Amino acid sequence: MRLVILDDYDLSSEWAAKYIRNKIIQFQPSADRCFTLGLPTGSTPYGCYQKLIEYYRNGDISFKYVKTFNMDEYVGLPRAHPESYHSYMWNNFFKHIDIDPANAHILDGNVDDLEAECQAFEQQITKAGGIELFVGGIGPDGHIAFNEPGSSLVSRTRVKTLAKDTIVANARFFGNDLSKVPTMALTVGVGTVMAAKEVMILITGAHKAFALYKAIEEGVNHMWTVSAFQQHPRTIFVCDEDATLELRVKTVKYFKGLMHVHNKLVDPVLSIKDQ
Repeated sequence: MRLVILDDYDLSSEWAAKYIRNKIIQFQPSADRCFTLGLPTGSTPYGCYQKLIEYYRNGDISFKYVKTFNMDEYVGLPRAHPESYHSYMWNNFFKHIDIDPANAHILDGNVDDLEAECQAFEQQITKAGGIELFVGGIGPDGHIAFNEPGSSLVSRTRVKTLAKDTIVANARFFGNDLSKVPTMALTVGVGTVMAAKEVMILITGAHKAFALYKAIEEGVNHMWTVSAFQQHPRTIFVCDEDATLELRVKTVKYFKGLMHVHNKLVDPVLSIKDQ
């Protein structure tokens, strides 16, 4: 497990974007060999997406042969609703890059058979050859995707009832009206993300500090689902200084002492112009 600590949100977003950029370019994707990327929504990955858009516009990266699989989607929220995760991904990322719409996979929370939709999503991931890199964010209670506290750590894509804390946290996107916040969602499982070849989790802000502490310094616990990734052979946590406030000083010093190693993953930054 790697813990990459940057000074602030912008630098952590840039580091994550450079890492994704390098992984895609090193993979050398083609029409018959796409790079598969798992993606989150929310405020945390927004800065990373903005940097990736910048790299695309500068001609340094292409998403033509990238297949994406999003972590989750609300149940019963129209696809065109401004707060649907479908809208989030297209408005904040997909429409600004050259991804083939057929390669952008997002769960549909409006189908009649939600269970079948979840099973089909897992089958699509398998058909694509599995996920090369799954990028995720977490909530203040340590949940990844909508795998709320108490979720099975071997769970797969399924229908999930949202915890009250999550509903309250998301109310800001719905005019602070709790009655308008969806109470159910479709989500990849912890096991779905664990099956990826590599996982990168973005954690920023002091309000996520206790969750990072639970993820790094305490044991695996289904009440803090992000802690499961201690057992993944290739996990990278990317955080800012504020998110480390609950960590022991020696823990922070230990991982900062490894930054010269971690930075080799993004330096040099690769470009398709050089190929």
